[in-house]
Amino acid sequence: LSTSVCGESVQPVGLRTFADEETRLPCEFKVQDESKVVQVTWSREQQDGVKEQIITNHMTEGIQEFPGFVGRVRFESLDPFKDSALLILSTKESDDATYTCHISTFPSGNFEKQIRLTVWRIPIAMLEPVILEEGQTFRVAATCRAVGLPRPELSWDTDLLGQTQNKSSEDKVISSTFLLHPLRSLNGRKLDCLVWHPALENPQRLSNTLVVHFPPNPEVVGYDQNWSVGRIGAGLRCESGGNPRPQNFTWNRKGKSLPEGVTVEGNRLFFTRPLNKTDEGVYECEAKNSMGAVRAEFNVDIPGKLEASFNNLLIIIVGGATGGLVVLMVIIIILVNRHHRRRNRKLKRELTERKDQSPPPLSISSGPQREGGMEKEGWGQREGVTEGEEGDCTSNSYQISEALSNHFQYSNGFLRPKPHPNAILLHPRGQII
Repeated sequence: LSTSVCGESVQPVGLRTFADEETRLPCEFKVQDESKVVQVTWSREQQDGVKEQIITNHMTEGIQEFPGFVGRVRFESLDPFKDSALLILSTKESDDATYTCHISTFPSGNFEKQIRLTVWRIPIAMLEPVILEEGQTFRVAATCRAVGLPRPELSWDTDLLGQTQNKSSEDKVISSTFLLHPLRSLNGRKLDCLVWHPALENPQRLSNTLVVHFPPNPEVVGYDQNWSVGRIGAGLRCESGGNPRPQNFTWNRKGKSLPEGVTVEGNRLFFTRPLNKTDEGVYECEAKNSMGAVRAEFNVDIPGKLEASFNNLLIIIVGGATGGLVVLMVIIIILVNRHHRRRNRKLKRELTERKDQSPPPLSISSGPQREGGMEKEGWGQREGVTEGEEGDCTSNSYQISEALSNHFQYSNGFLRPKPHPNAILLHPRGQII
């Protein structure tokens, strides 16, 4: 920003600066004709109307700094008559005022330039977290404070359910508190404070996580249901939550002392030897933090090798027998089904053949022939017996065919009995139905 005084008054210009930084107030005068600069003076008027002299440079008396500004200001150029810019070496908030650059010339007269200086202070913010405890009532979880020019604004970036309270003080400090009901589920959740100010392109973020203390919740782990007598390298662990995290662990065996050959290191318990049957029992782990001590217990069962082997063998036998029985039942069902189908096909084929053939005539013998003596009679007898036997076979086959036709019917590949009002059915268990 540069404005020249060219023989006429210039309207005040605005200039913004920041506290604790160096500020340059420009002022340059261009001499016209034969005019000559005699004196340059800087002064200011504060918002309450108080006017103050800052610094002057006279052509014969030189440079003079006025009380309150000694060592704080100076002319930027070694020749203030050519370039009268003023430097404020370390700007204060109280330097927010209207500044006047007064140029005295001969014979042209006096000329002035005014600059409205606005002093901003980049906000300084801090966040004060509060350590909460589970079970406490509704209370402050964090406080955020900030100071700056102009006064900043505060907000909270969080998904927690709570209440915000803002207030400001006369020393231009603004503060905001966030209140909630402490629960262990809220521990570690985000609770950031955002500082908003016109001097910042983006809000300043003060990162913070909620801290809630709660007692431990221990659990004994490490037992895998396969412990047996003689096992090597067995051990238990006491896994525990809680905040702060427990650092003090105590191991016991309920109703008994810890067995020999056991080593305890923090939350771990080791068997430095093979397991014995006497190692069984209820093992207790106590985890302790600043919120209290909580115990967890676990029953350890250690079967012998034979018992464990028998149990495993029994499981294998039962499983194998069950599987074999299922396979056997499937095979029997398949064989029975195939047998019935073959039998039904055979009966169907026989019935078809018997229906297509006419029954042969029966041979009737009138007795033995006398002619030709005994030999002829014997031959006739033998011939008659042969024919009779053949007749009986034919008759029997015909009777079977008739019985099958009268009492059974063929349907869907199966031979089933025809319903009969006087039929007597036998139950498989021997009961008459």
